[in-house]
Order: sequence, then C-alpha cells, then structure tokens
Amino acid sequence: MTRVRHTDMADSLEQLARRVRDDLACLCVPPINWVAPRAPADGRPVHDVVVIGGGMCGLVASFALQNAGIRNIRIFDRAPHGLEGPWVTYARMETLRSPKQLTGPAYGMASLTFRAWFTAQFGEGAWEALDKIPRPMWMDYLRWYRQVLELPVENDVDVRRIVPEGDLLRLDLAGTGRREDAVLTRRVVMATGRDGTGRPNIPDFVQHLPRTLWAHSSEAIDFAGLKGKRVVVIGVGASAVDNAAEALEAGAAEVRHLARRREMPTINKLMGIGSTGFTAAFPDLGDDWRWRIMHYSFQTQTPAPRGSTLRVSRHANAHFHFDAGIDRVDVANGALEITTTSGKVLDTDFIILGTGFIVDPLARTELEGYADRIALWRDRYQPPAGLANEQLGAFPYLADDFSFVERNAGEATWLSRIHCFNYGASVSLGKTSGDIPGISEGAGWLARAIAAKLYSEDIEVHWQRLLDYDTPELKGDEWTASELPDREFDRPSQKRGAL
Repeated sequence: MTRVRHTDMADSLEQLARRVRDDLACLCVPPINWVAPRAPADGRPVHDVVVIGGGMCGLVASFALQNAGIRNIRIFDRAPHGLEGPWVTYARMETLRSPKQLTGPAYGMASLTFRAWFTAQFGEGAWEALDKIPRPMWMDYLRWYRQVLELPVENDVDVRRIVPEGDLLRLDLAGTGRREDAVLTRRVVMATGRDGTGRPNIPDFVQHLPRTLWAHSSEAIDFAGLKGKRVVVIGVGASAVDNAAEALEAGAAEVRHLARRREMPTINKLMGIGSTGFTAAFPDLGDDWRWRIMHYSFQTQTPAPRGSTLRVSRHANAHFHFDAGIDRVDVANGALEITTTSGKVLDTDFIILGTGFIVDPLARTELEGYADRIALWRDRYQPPAGLANEQLGAFPYLADDFSFVERNAGEATWLSRIHCFNYGASVSLGKTSGDIPGISEGAGWLARAIAAKLYSEDIEVHWQRLLDYDTPELKGDEWTASELPDREFDRPSQKRGAL
C-alpha cells in the first residue's frame, strides 16, 4: 500500500474532521437535551444513562443517545485509553472478517465511515486495492471515531455492581480513573462486548490442571514462551485458528487442533441471509422462528475466515484433527497427556482453549445478588423435539428495548432499566449489538426506546412544560383586525338568466 506523507495524512484527517463537524451541524446533532432533570432528596447528581463499555458498541450507542437529545450521560470503560474492546488485546486475527464496505458504527453518516477515514489518509487507489481491514487499523479508526465525535469515555473505571436505589440505579465504581465511588443513573446500557452477559467457556477437563499449562484465547498469552513447544488448540473456530497461527509464528514445535466436529465448518450461514429485512424483522418473528434460526446457526457453526485458516495450514507442523473430543487431561512428567473420546492419547506441553464464551448472567459481578431473577430463554420457551440447546436456553429473554425481563413479575422491576446491548441480545433481537453489519441499526433502536421510556416516565413534567410554554411566534404587529360588514337584507335579487 502506497502511503501519503505524514503531514498530508494529518491535513487530510483534519479536513475529514471538519467535514464531520459540518455534517453534524447540518443535521442539528446533537440537539438540545430535552430530558427532565432528576435529583433525589439528598441532591446527588443523577445521570439519565450510563453506558458501560467504551468499545465499538459503547461508542455508537453513546452517539445514538446524543443524536436522540439524551446528553446527560457517562461512559465508563475499565481498559486504559485506546485499548477498549478486543481489537488490540486478545483478538489475534490479521484482518477483520467483515467486508470493508460495511458502514459499521457510522450511524448513517458517510463522513464517519471507515472508508472516509481510510481514503482521507491513503487515497481512493489504496481503498480499491485493500482486501480486508487490518485488525489494528480498525482500532485506529475507532480511536478517531471517539475523538472526532468528542465522546466522553472515562477510562480505567470498573463498574463493580449495579444496585437498585429507589427508582434509580447506583453504580459502584473502582479503578484508578474513577472520579467518585458511586454514581446514580436512571438507566444503564451494558455495551460489554462478546462476554458481556457471561464469561469465557472453560471446559471441566482443564479445571484441575496447573494454570501455567493452559490458557483461554481471551487471555494474555506468552506466545514467545511457546517456542519449541508442542501446543494443542481446542476448537477450529475463528479464535482457535487465530491463536494457533500466533503460536506457529512464534516458533512452536507443532500445533494440533482438536475438534469434536467430524468436519471443518465451511459456510457462514447467517451471512447468506443478511439484509435490512432480516435485521428489521428478527425481533418480531416470534419465539419459534427466532429459536429455529439461531439453533441452526449454532449447529452449523460460523467457520474461521479463509485467510486465518490458510495462515495456519501453510505451516508443515500444523495439524487438524476432527472427531477428537476430550475425555480427560492428565499431567505426566511436567507435560500434558490428553485422552480423546476415541481412546487415542496425545502428549503436549500447552493447551490453548479456543472455546469461545458462554452466556451466563450469574457470572456477571455487576448483577450480583439478583442475576437469577433475569428471565432466560429456557424460562420462556420450550423448543420442539430435536431443537433443544442448552447454550441458547441460557441467553436472556429481552424486551424489544434490549432491557432485561423479570423471571417472575414484581420481583425485580429495576431490571427493565438495564439494557443488554451486547452479545447476550443475539437470540432475542438478532445481530444488532456486537457485529459490525447491524451495529448502527441496533444503536438506533436502543436510543429511540430509551428516549420513549424517559419521556413517558416524565409525562407530567412534559405536560406542564406544554402548559407553561409562552414564547410567541407572532408579536401582534403582523395584522390589523377588521370588522365584518353588516348583512344587506334589501339588496335586489338578481333575475336568473339576466344579462
């Protein structure tokens, strides 16, 4: 890729920033804050919305809220500035899976797209030559997105717990970036990413092993320390394949994939039906169709990208083993002895779990003490024979505004004030709160729904505002009143047909 001179890049980005600001001005964004202020009896400040997470989902959700005139918000992220989300932490693919032309978090603004940001620096020729978006470059784009929109993310702030306090929510905070120990808010958006309603999936067969002999793909891994060692990667999904490639490129003696499946998944089924219609209709399809679609997607599994898989298979010391589930793992002579479900035994030095994440609200410390009151799909839907799926049943059964629903009515009414804008929303509302293709649509739904709820809750205040509004548009000098003429009863009648 031919790059322009650094000074030209800076000038071009500044020109793009001016274009963004002009577009926002033309769109009257952000509008005035219309939400009625709220304060408890002791006078503590109350925010209208707190967004947990300053990654892609949190940024576009916050921008959507501002577009809706909801400006009394806070955005917290526990990561240091510039390290939000997975892109430069545990994500290890070379490029994004999503096609480069998807508009992602641009929220309908051409000047906010990755394409606009990229071409401002490298030109249209480089854009045409670009195949897929390099992962670190996507993070650079998100950093610019945050900066140009002046989104007030507060880094190094960890939300430990969300606690109901009257008709408000109290967030207990920790971390070196916090300005206070707790904040009050009317609503919370959990833009907490892939594990945002759960935790890494850690199989039982590693629970007893020394922690130095295995790692989950979401963790920091010392790949340099794997040089010359035998490595087993569990799974053949995207994260498994990307971590295998990292180990091979770091000089591992061998890397073996062990997969329960009998063959490699090859087709990304949901990509084949992606459309505005699918995104818009999914929440309204009914439980039967939503479950059926997501069950099929889970069963067929999304394959690893072609480029990532080739990145592994180009190494002669890479091996793919199918129909190789794990029966048990034992420590033997400082190494690991893996016994598969077929009875074969394999020796290795280190295991990387490419096993993804599972949805489990009980694992979220933010919801400690009442996560068991959240309605899950298994509480609301009984699938037909042949379509049972324990993983799907653990997803939260959400309302159409992304909010949690009570398992038993009246037990935890405050749950409706917590919005699950992360992977946990997939079964209820589709791929609109985590994946690049539908993220702006999801943020728009979320912001409109929250706006409607905030307005409805304060309808008496807004009614009074209507009554009190007295700014005249007319000053009284724009017209002159006239008297109606007296009716003339003696006017001669005209003869019909007279000339």
